[in-house]
Amino acid sequence: MNTSNFIHLQFLRNTLLPMPGVTEKLSYGTPGFFVGKKLFARVKEDGETLVVQSFERDKWMDADPETFFITDHYLNYDYMLINLQRVTPDDLVSLLITAYQNRATGKLLKAFRENLKIQ
Repeated sequence: MNTSNFIHLQFLRNTLLPMPGVTEKLSYGTPGFFVGKKLFARVKEDGETLVVQSFERDKWMDADPETFFITDHYLNYDYMLINLQRVTPDDLVSLLITAYQNRATGKLLKAFRENLKIQ
């Protein structure tokens, strides 16, 4: 794994682990991020691609297919792949927050919103 892969992983941890109910566990042998028992993001085996839950993947893939894409494996799932070398930090944070919100319980979402008000 090269240095940029470690930087991406640390960025993911810094962004996701402060969110209420988020844990990091291995998923298919790579770091995965869960809210409760629901996976919403995981690093692919290459360390340069992120799998993230998205109900709007077509919008993202149409806008930038080199950064946002799927493989045949993900055709029937609500996940897309993100090239971590190309994605902007703002887009990545936005996608991660949305994926978290799509998977979190109402109680966790309330705590998340309250944390935003404090900051």
